[in-house]
Amino acid sequence: MNNKMNHPLITVDGRTLMDRPLEPPNFVVDTLISQGLHILAGSPKVGKSWLALWLAVTVAKGEPVWNMTTKQGTTLYLCLEDSVLRIQNRLFEITEDAPNSVHFCTECALIGQGLEEQVDAFIAAHLDTVLVIIDTLQMVRPIHDATYANDYRDLSVLKRLADKHGIAILLIHHLRKEKAEDVFHRISGTTAISGAVNSSFTLVEEKRGSGRVRLTCVGRDIKYRELELRCSDENVWELVSDSRDEPVLREERIVVLLSAFMSTRTIFTGTPTELSEKIDPDRIKGITPKKISRLILQSVEALRKNGIQATVRRSNRKRVIELRRADRVDFEGAGEIVPIDPVEALYGDLRAVSRCGE
Repeated sequence: MNNKMNHPLITVDGRTLMDRPLEPPNFVVDTLISQGLHILAGSPKVGKSWLALWLAVTVAKGEPVWNMTTKQGTTLYLCLEDSVLRIQNRLFEITEDAPNSVHFCTECALIGQGLEEQVDAFIAAHLDTVLVIIDTLQMVRPIHDATYANDYRDLSVLKRLADKHGIAILLIHHLRKEKAEDVFHRISGTTAISGAVNSSFTLVEEKRGSGRVRLTCVGRDIKYRELELRCSDENVWELVSDSRDEPVLREERIVVLLSAFMSTRTIFTGTPTELSEKIDPDRIKGITPKKISRLILQSVEALRKNGIQATVRRSNRKRVIELRRADRVDFEGAGEIVPIDPVEALYGDLRAVSRCGE
């Protein structure tokens, strides 16, 4: 009998869960590639492997990816359809200097036949590993029928591997030739593939040979977005436009609003409704009573770095939000507090808000 059947279920009640500070997902590429399993699918010769190579090198260097910050660390690129000579030639095109923290391999074992142990061993030797790219998924799959069960089983193995080590694994895959209203329905295989991954990305060329593609992104930890890219003379995909045109995410806006609100007081205690009415009385910023507790819990660290201690608790069967402003650093490990200028933040570079004090 499975040993798991002998243990009781470990549960958490709704009240405790809603009062618990939320840990934001860790991103290898901010707002795009989180820790977990991801798939990048595109037509043959569209430039998937060039993009994969550039990502491996860029993350290893800790350089931005299309204006998005990266978590610098060791990267492993399993380029299973290429030769060492081809990778070398491509490296000379995309970069002047490849760091020793990006590693390449043209052969590996299959899923369930040694691949997991090979990745385990690599990470044991490179503890700062953040990203593994497998190009292509089909090259590491055992030969079997493409059924929902088989697709889900194989990808679940890779998902557990990513979660075990706290890394991102990006799978390079193919799109079907058939057109579909939803581009994600063109990902080769069953719907189990999309269901098993954290995020799905599709790379579709506007016109064959145009050198311009659309990268469509959807996932559990990211918002739907479309990035228009063009291929440079060095075969690097450069950003043309990003559909995520909202300059301020709600998670960042709450920091701005609460900084302005707490600039004239040292403490606030009240219900979500009372706080929402004070900082967004006309509801034009979308900070509703139902959302405000979640936004605060998601932004505890950003608020702390801006001199505001936030607590969500229960009192007399009501949810209560307590905010305290610190005139000096008295939170453990807070670092220097850099107050926010609400006016400049609302109309300036708001993405810097959540990083103040770092």
